[in-house]
Amino acid sequence: MIISFDIGGSAIKGGVALSETEITPLGRRPTPLDDFGAFVDTLRTFITEAGGKPTLLSISIAGVVDPDTQLLTCANIPCIHQRTIAADIEAELGVPVLVANDADCFAMAEAGLGAGRGHRIVLGVILGTGVGGGVIANGRLINEAGGFAGEWGHGPIVALRAGHPPVEIPHYACGCGQSGCVDSVGGARGMERLHKTLHGLDLTSEEIIAAWLRGEEKAARTIDVYIDLVASPLALTVNITGATIVPVAGGLSNVEPLLHELDKAVRQRILRKFDRPLVVRSECRVEPGLIGAALLGLKAEAEVLG
Repeated sequence: MIISFDIGGSAIKGGVALSETEITPLGRRPTPLDDFGAFVDTLRTFITEAGGKPTLLSISIAGVVDPDTQLLTCANIPCIHQRTIAADIEAELGVPVLVANDADCFAMAEAGLGAGRGHRIVLGVILGTGVGGGVIANGRLINEAGGFAGEWGHGPIVALRAGHPPVEIPHYACGCGQSGCVDSVGGARGMERLHKTLHGLDLTSEEIIAAWLRGEEKAARTIDVYIDLVASPLALTVNITGATIVPVAGGLSNVEPLLHELDKAVRQRILRKFDRPLVVRSECRVEPGLIGAALLGLKAEAEVLG
């Protein structure tokens, strides 16, 4: 029995996995932010509720494990930030622990049970508040040891001119400490930033998209520039990884006309040509973090046993 967790800054979700087709949610509890003992006790409560001793705890988390030191960077949960989180939890609970980034777990869920089924290389993409990603190759997460592989949202790569006709766009500061990252323009906050730069208007991404779908000229200009800025880095990532499918999650993935435009632009800019959609809406819409963590745990368990 695998117990999987999806851990965020507001809630911890748990689930029991017996096989790929038997993954049962255990509900959710508030995340203790400042007390590691309370954090571990919350995990222990899920284990007790599941009944029986698990063979492995598999965790999806909004953070990154350093592959060399095994230290977790997770600034929004201070009690686990900069801990050797897998070893520390294992010491407390007496069960082996596997930890993976939430975007990587999403990619694993899509590769195993979602839009990536049957594809050798899957690039999972998050277009939410910001931008994230993960890569699965031959059914394996390439980030199994931790690290930043697949994080196409960061690095000073965004064009300084975009749109039709082109307009100059500044390199915005990014939360990672750099400037000109896809994360600074590609998520919902980035779209809002672009709209303010282009038109001097403070609108939410929902308002911008609604106006675009109504045919409003200023919103259409913003979406044109947005697609141009995001498509090129995504096309480059597809070229580098060799992905043959790009499932997308996050709030912006719910806008299918936006994904259609992004898919069209990406397919025009990649080396390998596809006569089918490449950038698609994710299929694992319910608890992809739990599902991806469970699949990682089941794979790890199978390799130990066999």
